[in-house]
Amino acid sequence: AAETAAKLRFRAVLMTALSFVLGVAPLVLATGAGAASRVSVGMTVFGGMLAATVFGIVFIPVLYVVFQKLREWVKQPKPPAPARKTKTAKA
Repeated sequence: AAETAAKLRFRAVLMTALSFVLGVAPLVLATGAGAASRVSVGMTVFGGMLAATVFGIVFIPVLYVVFQKLREWVKQPKPPAPARKTKTAKA
């Protein structure tokens, strides 16, 4: 389910993040009076959005699949123990 959802939502998430990052571009490229404070805020927001996008698109689905496989491996039914042969008394 996580893989399917990641494939379906990839484009929408990427377009939203890209539009946000491009909207912050004037802050990152600011010049003139007060540019230092605008650039510092812009770079923080820009880097945070890029990190959150990469984390959301790549790491969360991968971690979900890894933990799901780990859970299935832990809950895997154990094979029954082989029956022990018993010695019978000779008549």
